[in-house]
Amino acid sequence: MNRSTPTFRRLLAPLLSLVLLASTAAPAAPAQRRRARAAGRAAPRAEIARMLREIDARRVERNIRRLVSFSTRNTLSAQDDPARGIGAARDWLQSEFAAISRASGGRLTVELQSFVQEPGRYPRIAAPTRVTNVVARLHGTQPQSRERVYVVSGHYDSMCSSPTDAVCDAPGANDDASGVAVVLELARVMSTRQFDATLVFMAVAGEEQGLVGATHFAAQARAEKANVEAMFTNDIVGNTLGGNGVRDRRSVRVFAEGVPSNETPEEAATRRSVGGENDSPARQLARFVKESAEAHLPGFRVRLIYRRDRYLRGGDHIPFLEQGYPAVRFSEPNEDYNHQHQNVRTENGVRYGDLPEFVDFDYVAQVARVNCAALAALALAPARPRDVRILTRRLTNDTDLQWAASNEPDLAGYEIVWRETTEPEWTHSLPVGRVTSHTVKGMSKDNYFFGVRAVDREGHRSPVSYPRPLR
Repeated sequence: MNRSTPTFRRLLAPLLSLVLLASTAAPAAPAQRRRARAAGRAAPRAEIARMLREIDARRVERNIRRLVSFSTRNTLSAQDDPARGIGAARDWLQSEFAAISRASGGRLTVELQSFVQEPGRYPRIAAPTRVTNVVARLHGTQPQSRERVYVVSGHYDSMCSSPTDAVCDAPGANDDASGVAVVLELARVMSTRQFDATLVFMAVAGEEQGLVGATHFAAQARAEKANVEAMFTNDIVGNTLGGNGVRDRRSVRVFAEGVPSNETPEEAATRRSVGGENDSPARQLARFVKESAEAHLPGFRVRLIYRRDRYLRGGDHIPFLEQGYPAVRFSEPNEDYNHQHQNVRTENGVRYGDLPEFVDFDYVAQVARVNCAALAALALAPARPRDVRILTRRLTNDTDLQWAASNEPDLAGYEIVWRETTEPEWTHSLPVGRVTSHTVKGMSKDNYFFGVRAVDREGHRSPVSYPRPLR
């Protein structure tokens, strides 16, 4: 059989996926295990491991190719053509989420969040345009936790060289059918399980016109006072061969801002006084993603990128950050700009365009596993501690911490974590029980960064909450 034929590649894909999963499940090195124990890092969970094994690169490929088949998904393209344009893609996504819901016994609630975006605010929208987010919710099962929400998204709109060209072919295989395929696969696998908190799986439109769909969702969530504890966006997560000639199938970038986008002048003054530029909620979320991946996929590297996004670019996590919600962006390590925002063509022997032939479907499945490990750990764990304070009322070489009590019934207690001020990640932890204050003896708050996280009876840990000073 010709090894370059589609049939051969389809037969080989399941084997490659299993090899990649097995290679990334190798035991962590002894030094890494020692560091994890010292920091109280996440431990592998059998049910999460089962979910990761169920993620299927063949389904990822099928979903990416189906989205590409609509020729263009530009937000300004046809809304009512059953075969081509953004409307056809929207209807297919709704039907896919509905089929996933039926397979899970109706546990997903599927809705279309539609609104008309008027021209003016967004230069890439010249006339009133209907924008639709396709949203599926898996409601939490613990009453005290179900209002806690975790959102994972990809954008299903696409563009060629011009974001306002509604008729050109814009396949959008990597940007961002790859991210939408991650979301669909997470919904399929995770909807068969129960979680304490609520998960939202979302495909948004209008990203290429200025993050329009995500901005609407985040603003609505804030208006409704929704407790969005974390948001992941997967955007350009499918190519492993960069324009720099480097192939990397074993890492993913996670972008996380430092100074919060919604920081007030008073908070800025406090930060300048005592530090914390590297301890925003988004950075704590990114560290949590890295720890979860290390526990379940230790051969696959999560590269924390300490900035909000790439130069000259932006993703759907940004509107959530601006509303005060912790959010991060997943992206491939080395991008190839010949296959982003390009009209499909061949020039001087170079193939341009965002086509499926440039997507590594096994890699997309691996990114989905990183998402799944972190989302499951978040939705099973207690909420991160609230109103965490470091007391500054007395001059002392001890460190006094306090926080608000949680009402979650499976809470076991809390852990104090700390690190040297020059360390990027938490290095030590101390269990302190089910209390709301603790004094760390002989360790000055001037010399370390401290944080607090919650732990339930099964050992699930929340992200860390960084304290504010209280005099």
